[in-house]
Amino acid sequence: MSTDKRDEIILLSDVLGVESLVDEITSKLLLSADGTNTTTTTTTPSAVLGPFYRADAPVLPNGSSIVSPQCGWYAQAQHLLAHVSGRVLSASTGEPIPDAVVDVWLAGPNGLYEQQDASAPEMNLRGRFRTDAQGRYALYCVRPTPYPVPADGPAGRLLGLLDRHPYRPAHIHFVVGAEGYRTLTTQVFDAEDGYCKDDAVFATKEELLVRFEKREGDERARWSLVYDFTLAEV
Repeated sequence: MSTDKRDEIILLSDVLGVESLVDEITSKLLLSADGTNTTTTTTTPSAVLGPFYRADAPVLPNGSSIVSPQCGWYAQAQHLLAHVSGRVLSASTGEPIPDAVVDVWLAGPNGLYEQQDASAPEMNLRGRFRTDAQGRYALYCVRPTPYPVPADGPAGRLLGLLDRHPYRPAHIHFVVGAEGYRTLTTQVFDAEDGYCKDDAVFATKEELLVRFEKREGDERARWSLVYDFTLAEV
């Protein structure tokens, strides 16, 4: 089942909770590697990478959209269009980090990532953005929606055998990196989604719950999210 576009082994470890457990242990060990623990409460928590990450997403200017009008669900998703922005900051100083790379991806409203969706153009809902001199990033996407873990492979069949529901709460994936700082792999979760309390892959964390706000005066988006990432120094 695993290909260069889908990692079924990661998906299997996700539904068993192994990846979330390893992530939790490893992140704490990394933060205390220098013998202190001063950044634990100020660094953005990590979360699992997931099986649908793709390297080399297009590098786009801040303010660009990662939603292609050519995907099959675009016309029905106007009410979900969203503007996401924020800053990348240093955990030790609180200062903005310029030229950080914010790699973002998410599933479409049909519950599919672009490599699963025959109607989606290559790299739809994926992009990399560089922060400006004030550490700011910005992009247009869609407000995420919950979706089931794919049932066409071993991980989905295992969930069925365990009599567990397959749903992941609405979330957006991020990998955020900058020179001199530890790369952060994380997700942010829509706090209004009931599946946040029972994520099929055990990845939700209180600090990663976010609330989308109504966006006024912007024809390109109905929703707005402002979220800052805080990175630990190497």
